[in-house]
Amino acid sequence: MAREIIERRETGFNIAGSRVPIDRIIWEYNHGEDPEAIRAHYPTLSVEQVNGAIAFYRCHKEEVEQAMEERRLAEEAYTAAHPYPTNIKQKFERMRRQTTARRV
Repeated sequence: MAREIIERRETGFNIAGSRVPIDRIIWEYNHGEDPEAIRAHYPTLSVEQVNGAIAFYRCHKEEVEQAMEERRLAEEAYTAAHPYPTNIKQKFERMRRQTTARRV
């Protein structure tokens, strides 16, 4: 059952037929979310798909965690190679301060 719900892609494991990586499901599950709550965060998925992802993870933990680590390293490398422009960071910080000032 779980094999049909998960598909291996170049970037790791995803829920079959979706763009949702198993990483997100497992991260939420490992941080105490139950399958119904996780499913609520991904309305295109069914509870069966979420449970299937968790079952797949449990059966292939080492392989999935290796793929998750590879994805994390690739994302960190991309972020390091493509930093936000300084003016964007300043603009967001200014917007954050304005929003906070309005609430007070």
